[in-house]
Amino acid sequence: MQIYLDHSATTPTRPEAIDLMYQVLGHQWGNPSSTHEWGQRAATVVERARMQVAALINALPESIAFTSGGTESNNLAIMGVARQYRRSQHVIISSVEHSAIAEPVRLLEAWGWQVTRLPVDKMGRVNPLELQAALQPNTVLVSIIYGQSEVGTLQPIQSLGTIAQAHGAVFHTDAVQVAGRLPIDVQQLPIDLLSLSSHKLYGPQGAGAIYVRPGVELVPLLGGGGQEFQVRSGTQAVPAIAGFGMAAEWAAQEMALEVPRLVMLRDRLFAGLADVSDLMPTGVHGAWLHENPLSRLPHHASFTIPFTDGKTLVRQMNLAGIAVSSGSACHSGKTIPSPVLQAMGYDDRLAKGGIRLTLGRETTEADVDWTAIVLKQILERLMPELVGTRS
Repeated sequence: MQIYLDHSATTPTRPEAIDLMYQVLGHQWGNPSSTHEWGQRAATVVERARMQVAALINALPESIAFTSGGTESNNLAIMGVARQYRRSQHVIISSVEHSAIAEPVRLLEAWGWQVTRLPVDKMGRVNPLELQAALQPNTVLVSIIYGQSEVGTLQPIQSLGTIAQAHGAVFHTDAVQVAGRLPIDVQQLPIDLLSLSSHKLYGPQGAGAIYVRPGVELVPLLGGGGQEFQVRSGTQAVPAIAGFGMAAEWAAQEMALEVPRLVMLRDRLFAGLADVSDLMPTGVHGAWLHENPLSRLPHHASFTIPFTDGKTLVRQMNLAGIAVSSGSACHSGKTIPSPVLQAMGYDDRLAKGGIRLTLGRETTEADVDWTAIVLKQILERLMPELVGTRS
């Protein structure tokens, strides 16, 4: 029995998207920038996908620019704003951003920019009052992740965006984990820039998009032919974009039924693991659920388990045929604590023991029940050894 519970890492491409991509590869393979019939057939494919992706977040089609994925979209948002200024300015991010935000911001910092990394509470959430206090006259950009990929936290985007925009700063959010899983309406939300990724919502890898609110300026990262409204040069990956569009359309159609189903399964998993504390040594608390279940992604379950190593659990679950993931990393043979869990206040020992289980379209009640049983069996087997090595 094999169970895939790592849908926040990537999702299987849905059959409808695969079928369309196959058709495009065979019959609509022209360069969309060409004015002849072959090129215009490809251009039609791209524009249809643009409308499909735009509809997912209630955006105007011309506000969607296709990229190679969420990482490029995030880099374009950060650097596209920063490169408008000759002198260093001030940027604000959270302390739990994805590396696709944290790394370009670190580069800006090396170039002399001021950077504020907002703290989060034990649930992983930014306090809007902290953002208000951090704003400076030269704050030009605020970027706060919408749904945190490792622990599932949803941020108060409405409040954060309102504060940033009232100050005159551009507000960007990485919505890679949220799009297709929860409704997003950029006509109602105070968002200037928003990042999307195809392979997080059952589209193909290698395609993404950035939403740019009309009137917001971005300096392109790539020089070239000026495709994608002068935002992202380069010949569009037409088959991947077509698959992205198809996946976005299906996600919008299925969301109303799929979200409550995932929430039910997620809560069933929590219930199945509720007695993990019985496996802990005397005086040691059991598994900690990361943040408030009411403010988390619907498909997302994450835990920190004392005396464990997240990477060890991932390996053991994989041997049992179950795919999960961990926020800790391995460097030179040593497990490095998760920076996200550290930012949430976990000490280094606990920050090594985080695991993430993310559900998807094909996840069943039987999958969830079996996963809970297997995880508890693995913990029961490993716990004496792990406790002994730390005593």
